[in-house]
Amino acid sequence: MALIIPFKGISPRIAADAFIAPNAVIIGDVEIGPQASIWFNCVLRADVNAIRVGARSNIQDGSIVHCDGAYHNGKGFPTIIGDDVLVGHMVMVHGALLENHAFVGMNSVLLNGTVVEGDAMVAAGALVSGKRIPKGQLWAGSPAKFMRELSDKDIAGMRAGVERYVTNGQTYREALK
Repeated sequence: MALIIPFKGISPRIAADAFIAPNAVIIGDVEIGPQASIWFNCVLRADVNAIRVGARSNIQDGSIVHCDGAYHNGKGFPTIIGDDVLVGHMVMVHGALLENHAFVGMNSVLLNGTVVEGDAMVAAGALVSGKRIPKGQLWAGSPAKFMRELSDKDIAGMRAGVERYVTNGQTYREALK
């Protein structure tokens, strides 16, 4: 069973139909929306600020989601992941905003103040530090930089990926009851 830990009197709030892998760790001020999926070996630790994961979004295997307290800018950086967001395997998201329909490729790192707009893509292995990735663009590299505009086919593929993860998460949820 997943490790769900209250912190400073705040318990994670998880939609009844979300899939949480048995070895995921979810701590503190975390909200996980309907049909979202948190996969194997993920850690979501909201001990110094909030973490929000929207409906139908997925955080894939081995990813770490954290946030930043008020140490640097007086208010900190929560991590907000909107609806229908794909977060690939082994991604680090720290104090970032991923708008609805954003895509983050495997093994990427997103640091405080980063914004990935809807229908934008961060490529696998990218490092994004406090930048805004505009809608319809692909950014890659370390540090990440603009590579190209996304095609309609790219965006459709991102949307299809979300649907596959919703279905897969619900299948696992039923199988592991």
